Amino acid sequence: MAKATLTISSKNYSSWSLRGWLLAKFSGLQFEEIVVAPEDPSARAEILLLSPTILVPCLRHEGATIWDTLAIGEYLNEIMPQAQLLPADRIERAHCRSICGEIHSGFATLRASLPVNLKGHFPGFKIWTRAQADIDRVCIIWNECLEKSGGPYLFGAQRTMADAMYAPVVTRFRTYDVKLPPPLEAYAEVIMSMPEMVEWIAAAKAEPAEIEELEVEY
Repeated sequence: MAKATLTISSKNYSSWSLRGWLLAKFSGLQFEEIVVAPEDPSARAEILLLSPTILVPCLRHEGATIWDTLAIGEYLNEIMPQAQLLPADRIERAHCRSICGEIHSGFATLRASLPVNLKGHFPGFKIWTRAQADIDRVCIIWNECLEKSGGPYLFGAQRTMADAMYAPVVTRFRTYDVKLPPPLEAYAEVIMSMPEMVEWIAAAKAEPAEIEELEVEY
């Protein structure tokens, strides 16, 4: 029996569930998944951005309950330091925390206009001007990190909290046919090719449930 449990919602639609799950996988912590169906009112509220609080994913481990994604990452870094979810260097660690905080609390227009939908593909999707500004900011963040670290991940050879936090953005760009310059497209391909992402996407595509509001081309 796993000592930890991770409660998640839809693998097809929930960006926060993907972040928490990747963080747990990157850390090496053994955990059991508990999946809340998308039809659950609280899960729908989270996925459709209708709830001011996000209680999924939720990690329970040896008496601790952690339900905020950044808090999950910090907790996992504390208990599984060998995984190096945060860079060892003080300055890089501060940078990593900053860009994770930015995606955690910002990019509202990107979230609303390009919702995660791993089963969907919308070539030629019209990007709103405000969403394009969010996309441009993500590209700046990725460029700065990759130019400094040399890749293949945002902070070099080691996967960190930042790669988990930005992975759902990579899927958004694929779903809505967002064109990226070659270095950023190469990074996106690295993320999509990770075994953990391959596993998650296969499970997402096998989900029978659909949320009608996220299946409309608009």
